[in-house]
Amino acid sequence: MTARAILWFRRDLRLADNPALLAALKHGEVLPVYLHAPDEEAPWAPGGAQRVWLHRSLTALDESLRRHGSRLIVRRGPSLAALQELIAESGADAVFWNRLYEPAVIDRDKTIKHRLRDDGIQAASHNAALLREPWEIATGEGTPYKVFTPFRKALYGEPMAPPRPAPERLPPVPDAIRGVDIEALGLLPEIPWHRGILETWRPGEDGAHAALEGFLNEAAAGYADDRDRPGRAGTSRLSPHLHFGEIGPRQVWHRVHEWQGDGGGDHGAGVFLSEVAWREFAHHLLYHFPHTPERPLDPRFEDFPWADNDTALAAWQDGRTGIPMVDAGMRELWHTGWMHNRVRMVVASFLTKNLRLPWQHGARWFWDTLVDADLANNTLGWQWTAGCGADAAPFFRIFNPARQGERFDPDGDYVRAWVPELAGLPDRHIHAPWAAPRDALKEAGIALGDDYPAPLVDLKASRREALTAFERIKKKG
Repeated sequence: MTARAILWFRRDLRLADNPALLAALKHGEVLPVYLHAPDEEAPWAPGGAQRVWLHRSLTALDESLRRHGSRLIVRRGPSLAALQELIAESGADAVFWNRLYEPAVIDRDKTIKHRLRDDGIQAASHNAALLREPWEIATGEGTPYKVFTPFRKALYGEPMAPPRPAPERLPPVPDAIRGVDIEALGLLPEIPWHRGILETWRPGEDGAHAALEGFLNEAAAGYADDRDRPGRAGTSRLSPHLHFGEIGPRQVWHRVHEWQGDGGGDHGAGVFLSEVAWREFAHHLLYHFPHTPERPLDPRFEDFPWADNDTALAAWQDGRTGIPMVDAGMRELWHTGWMHNRVRMVVASFLTKNLRLPWQHGARWFWDTLVDADLANNTLGWQWTAGCGADAAPFFRIFNPARQGERFDPDGDYVRAWVPELAGLPDRHIHAPWAAPRDALKEAGIALGDDYPAPLVDLKASRREALTAFERIKKKG
């Protein structure tokens, strides 16, 4: 009798460089399955924007499997019960999957692996999401890294395994083994940013590789300079593809080095690969400090005097703070499910420093609205900006959003794209309309407080208040 294995897809929605797929093929016939069990990821079940992306990505994966002679079986969880049911139906004697690193998923997967093995089923997991496993990298004292630069050096210390190509053909799935339609999962609610996401992105393995090639051909050489300019197409926009595993970091790593060897720019590629290393660092931290999605890595911040202001939080979420760079970023997020990384730091700093609202509020909003909402990256980014996480500077970093706009959006292109009510202002006033002369506002057709909000807070005064608040907990260190 031919051996048969279940390939359990999760956030590894690709056929190339998929270790679990290769292990399943080596075992025998392959049953590709996606199990929909979002409750098992609580308290960080996928948000609205992620669900929209997942619908398209699963559709693309099924199409790819069918081109290779197979198809995707979609079933609802609980995952263990669904796997046991499929094993009973198909006679499969093995289950293979690729690892995830969120605390709730780690616990679930351990339970499933033990239960399957107790039932006499071979169960094995693999690494498809990272260059190195989080437990493979440690300091000289054997402890986790909390500073990025030495972590990156350790990460680069070993050669990266080359990616493996997709198999040319896959065994067919027996007709008797059925699942539900992807549409039945209800992943496409009519959320406000639903159509904007679908118009902006191309989910799936093919879309991921197209995004990488487009970046290398058009933006990689200038990445070191242009990555901070939100008004330019200077970044890779690979983050959602990496999150859903439509492309793997080994594939990115080796393709970028191949591009360099073909005459690509060394400096831009090096800076870009450093960002890939930051993603690894985020997963390293989440694995070793699983409390950090909810609580600060720096325990002093447990006592930080956060404010409580639902009105200010709603204005920040809606992009109606009266601070153009902040509002542009929040509106871009609402429409496309994505925000430029420089702007992410600006809006996060404004929330946590100028409004002094808890970073967890921002992390939750990003979680629901970002297509690339990744628990490791989201946690690292918010804690870094709030000052309570790893690799924190030896001072309390506060971004001035007006100066950030003047420096990184000097022509106002980004603000004009997302805050069109300010489009008529001259470049020199567009990032601080509250300081613009009355004549300039009148000529642009703007009445502050009517056409565009007055600032929620005074930037200088709120900065002083944030520094005073930090001094209250600093002494506890």
